[in-house]
Amino acid sequence: MTYPCFQEDHPGHDKMVDMQSKGIASRIKKCAYELLSIGSDLMDDAYSWDLKGRDIRLKSMFLYCDLSQLISNVPKDQKKALTEVGNKLFSSIEELDHAVKIRSIPSTQDRYNEAGVILQELMVLMP
Repeated sequence: MTYPCFQEDHPGHDKMVDMQSKGIASRIKKCAYELLSIGSDLMDDAYSWDLKGRDIRLKSMFLYCDLSQLISNVPKDQKKALTEVGNKLFSSIEELDHAVKIRSIPSTQDRYNEAGVILQELMVLMP
């Protein structure tokens, strides 16, 4: 059995890539919304810290995969801006994850607010 090979010159390829990009953009927006909602749930108990840390890591992993695919599908003139904001975002999320691991409420709130601003920048740049 042979499977169809989706090549760029294949009829309907552009339509398929556009549909895939819309799905990716939708997942990114949903994940960003979920990450933004985490900050209001921070409480100072061990279970909450562990749960939020796992949630941040999981959502950032999905966000990373989808953003990587989106960047590879967008026109060349949009790649640089999305890549720069993406790098800034994941650096900020790493700092947020560290703040959660050390269970510092002030540091977590600062890093959370910083990541939120960058997520909003990303939403503005999204195709």
